[in-house]
Amino acid sequence: MAITTCIFDAYGTLFDVAAAARIAAQEPGRESFASRWPQIANNWRLKQLQYTWLRAVMQQHTDFWQVTQDGLDWALEVEGFDGDEELRERLLQLYWELAAYPEVPTVLSRLKDQGMNTAILSNGTLEMLTGAVQSANIGDLLDDVLSVESVGIYKPADVVYDLVGERFACQRDEVLFVSSNGWDAGGASGYGFTTAWINRASEPIDRLPARPHHILNDLKGIPELATK
Repeated sequence: MAITTCIFDAYGTLFDVAAAARIAAQEPGRESFASRWPQIANNWRLKQLQYTWLRAVMQQHTDFWQVTQDGLDWALEVEGFDGDEELRERLLQLYWELAAYPEVPTVLSRLKDQGMNTAILSNGTLEMLTGAVQSANIGDLLDDVLSVESVGIYKPADVVYDLVGERFACQRDEVLFVSSNGWDAGGASGYGFTTAWINRASEPIDRLPARPHHILNDLKGIPELATK
């Protein structure tokens, strides 16, 4: 069946999750942080994701804003910045204003010109996602923003992917699901979506039961994939 609906993960896919730490590192007076920000950004993201998986397994859900703060606290402490409350608050503020990758507006615009449904499906809270969409000025290129908060568990649980069919009344094989997370693309493949993994860092494929159907370096090829 032809693709009718293109669904995007948000963080790392449409929005640059390293932007908050990178911007903070460029601000005056943060020389010590500037020398270690890449490791802090990497640990922040890793712990953020790990906490979503662990909470899902433990059935102790909390929203993505809380796990974002928890991940940052761990990342700052391991590098010796746990006492810097001003830095912590600045990084959290910047997380609400993450920049979109440069190709995002053009890709979404092309998909809309092709008649596709477009939406975000993310672990983020609706408030976080709305802030990011508004900051990137891409709201008019999306039909909806779907958050896991409506089902109370994180990806890659099937009930999260169910939200797409419920919202757009489409079959699984009508969906092109796009994520920068290999595990997310793999989970969506196993669910029945056609998937594209945006592998910006050229990482190996995750050893999971299902694998992404397509692997791209960025989002530029998504409109072409959607019409195949």
